[in-house]
Amino acid sequence: MLRGIRTASSGWLGKLVMGVVVGVLAISFAIWGIGDIFRGGGRSAVASVGGTEISSEQFRQLYTERLQQIGQQMGRPIPFNQARDLGIDRQILGQIVSETALDEWAKRIGLGITDAEVARLIRSFPAFQGPDGQFDNQIFLQRLRSAGYTEARFVTEQRKLMIRQHLTESVGGTTIVPKTYADVMNAYQNEQRSLEYVTLTAAQAGEIADPTPEQLTTYFDSRKQLFRAPEYRRIVIVRLSPEELAKWTTIADEDARKAYDERRARFTQAGQRQVQQIVFPSEEEARAAKKRLDEGLSFADLAKERGLSETDIDLGMISRETAQGSRFTKAMEEAFKLPEGGVSNPVQARLGYALVRVAKIEPDSVRPYEQVADELKQELARERTRNEVTTKHDKLEDERAGGANLTESAQRAGLQVTMLDGVDRSGRDATGALVTGIPQDVDILTPAFAAQPNTETEALRPQAGGYVWFEVTEITPSKERTLDEVKDRVVARWKDDQIGERLRAKANEMVEKLKANGTFAELAAADKLNVATAADLRRSARPEGLPPGAVITAFQTPKGAAASTQGQLPAERIVFKVTDIKTPPFDANSDQGKQVENLIRTSITEDLLRQYIAYIEKELKATVNVEALRRVSGGGVEQ
Repeated sequence: MLRGIRTASSGWLGKLVMGVVVGVLAISFAIWGIGDIFRGGGRSAVASVGGTEISSEQFRQLYTERLQQIGQQMGRPIPFNQARDLGIDRQILGQIVSETALDEWAKRIGLGITDAEVARLIRSFPAFQGPDGQFDNQIFLQRLRSAGYTEARFVTEQRKLMIRQHLTESVGGTTIVPKTYADVMNAYQNEQRSLEYVTLTAAQAGEIADPTPEQLTTYFDSRKQLFRAPEYRRIVIVRLSPEELAKWTTIADEDARKAYDERRARFTQAGQRQVQQIVFPSEEEARAAKKRLDEGLSFADLAKERGLSETDIDLGMISRETAQGSRFTKAMEEAFKLPEGGVSNPVQARLGYALVRVAKIEPDSVRPYEQVADELKQELARERTRNEVTTKHDKLEDERAGGANLTESAQRAGLQVTMLDGVDRSGRDATGALVTGIPQDVDILTPAFAAQPNTETEALRPQAGGYVWFEVTEITPSKERTLDEVKDRVVARWKDDQIGERLRAKANEMVEKLKANGTFAELAAADKLNVATAADLRRSARPEGLPPGAVITAFQTPKGAAASTQGQLPAERIVFKVTDIKTPPFDANSDQGKQVENLIRTSITEDLLRQYIAYIEKELKATVNVEALRRVSGGGVEQ
């Protein structure tokens, strides 16, 4: 279920960024209406909702922040012009308008959140907690600074978000799923198909002779673009994060040992005690039994006298932590006062009075310093460098602002520099080998190949935190290669194409024979192929031996019919026949049934939420100034 308009809008943005621009914009217009909310005009405010105006400067700040968030999720920055072409500016403004409308509506109906509740939520965020799992104010403030937030602004945003969630959850909190809808969705989700199939490989294509010089030249001339040398760029990279700084930070053994002593509890596995217990109806009986034990009677013999086995009296291995939560609390307290083999005095229990015995003691187990030294030093290094990130970031940016290039700025800030000396868009060098040193947690190649040489670029923000700067220092342009330079590659590709054509023809011939009542057994025997089966496939299945395209085609093919698709490799072809189709009945109590109902409930809730937002935006007379939007997003010139 959607948990607030922010979640819903992020879903729309996710679809938009993946390319479904028209469909997503249609959702927006379904809420507002093209001529209803988007208007022309010359006012400086980008939008107006009830008594709130969203100024050009406010929208510019929010728009920039949210583009950066999307860029971090995608691993690369999104330029303003690209965002505008995709319609992301209108989507983000639509989200802001909807959020503002919910805020205004909450005020109108008197909905609020207490300071204590907001504080409780913020303190519960794992991102603001220290190694002990408790809220750490220094970490909180440092993370806010890194994200460009003040404390007051962040608290205000969280309060608004909580109110929006309460408001929107009231709309879709009790959605009922219609049975007909569930039956149709179940049929789509859970329909199962069984196939028998064969895989045609290069062996079935026969021998492919080398092309003649004329064939090779003609083939190359019509495909020169495929064999061009790509553009190569020399790129300087600088990383800054607590982890990166920690690599170059030395922790003295003395400091690590001190931290070990302070954090000894983390490296200690609590000891355990095997506890036994016999319960007596009265305190007098328990005291009499204790006296006999003191005189030499064994605890096991005492248990036998009372008709109890060792299993009956054994409470198991107990740690102090387990004991605190035990229903035998008083007995456990006594157990941890006793030596091994010791028996307690009578202890009041829920059903009488108990004698408790400690049969065995396993002492605390502490990992020695030598085992944890490396781990602890790395942790201390990260802690020491956490505050250095902001300092070094500011130092590097100050140096760049003063005219230094990235290499010079990094060296003056005390940061390591990585040089990619000639890399193409796919991360390979001129020999075709993968280049080492390319960050894996952020897409640096896409923006680097869009940047001009020796110009300053914005730092990238990996999802794990920190900064990655890059600077293009040299460009080697793409160029055409001669046939002699790439002859082996051209010959190999020509042969692959010939194999593909022969396999397509062979597959089509087999499909026609199957249509004419031929059998897989006969066809396979003729070509010495193995017939494979795939039973009860769903649309989402990814069975071994069948590519996704084959499953998709199978669900478009009637029962008893045959078809062919591309195999898992370019030089493969799959020929299959649908042998069975089953649709299991919808069972609302099964795991699959619950999954189907959740999908439907989400869809219905989204629809309800759209209608609700449309209603309150209409009531609040929400409008958007298209001209002001264009100016802010780069589509027009500020006058």
